[in-house]
Amino acid sequence: MGAGASSILWADGDVGGQETGLGDLPEGCIAEVMLHLDPPGICKLAKLSRTFRGAASGDFVWETKLPSNYNYLLERASDDKELEVPLTKKEIFARLCRQNPFDGGTKEFWLEKYRGRFCMSISSKACLITGIDDRRYWNFIPTEESRFLSVAYLRQIWWLEVVGEIEFCFPPGTYSLYFRLHLGRPSRRLGRRICNTGHIHGWDIKPVRFQLWTSDGQHALCQSTIDDPGCWIRYHVGDFDVVSADLPIKVKFSMEQIDCTHTKGGLCVDSVLIYPKELKQEKFSTLCL
Repeated sequence: MGAGASSILWADGDVGGQETGLGDLPEGCIAEVMLHLDPPGICKLAKLSRTFRGAASGDFVWETKLPSNYNYLLERASDDKELEVPLTKKEIFARLCRQNPFDGGTKEFWLEKYRGRFCMSISSKACLITGIDDRRYWNFIPTEESRFLSVAYLRQIWWLEVVGEIEFCFPPGTYSLYFRLHLGRPSRRLGRRICNTGHIHGWDIKPVRFQLWTSDGQHALCQSTIDDPGCWIRYHVGDFDVVSADLPIKVKFSMEQIDCTHTKGGLCVDSVLIYPKELKQEKFSTLCL
């Protein structure tokens, strides 16, 4: 009985065995399963057979992995010539997962590849920094430890103030904003990373004040002591909500230590990071520097 159940009776009366496998599943059924997988999982299944590869290329599969305003993001990520070439939804997803610079390369955004969540980084060069044009106080130094390959390095100053803003159509969700800072000047010697701590002073006297504001009235404020020399640290400023992907929201942010009773120095200001709040508990080092 068991053997008979695994065979097929042909029209001429012969009994022939016919094996079936995953590749015999209808492409539409495979695509329905892929709707519930993350993009890396879809790409792994696409290697199984031609049928799986066809299902993994379906636009309706990849559209569910894209933010609702992916057309806006694609326009910000592409030049006019690139927009002339039609792309599949899978190609759009891959395009948006790359580092996509804008505003002269001082800002960039990308989608993290697991759930298509939107992330952004803003260089210190896009911020207004008090005294940045005076080399006695600040210098931009090259480093491979930044996405932008350079950071603002503070030698010494009385009045510390770094202010920036971004106006953008963010996909809906709750976002966290961070300053990425480093005490000491990182460099390499004989292939090894070292940290020059010679200019570090003044940060243990008073905390630094961080703030953010949005154009729809949201506000966050916190204070934190800058510490732990030799390590890049993300200092959480606050969170903000985005309701509509169609309306641009302006986010202004700042860090300041304007107590002029003492100087402070030895600080690297790399960038401001904006990414979904739920990523806070995940391994962010795989998503950005």
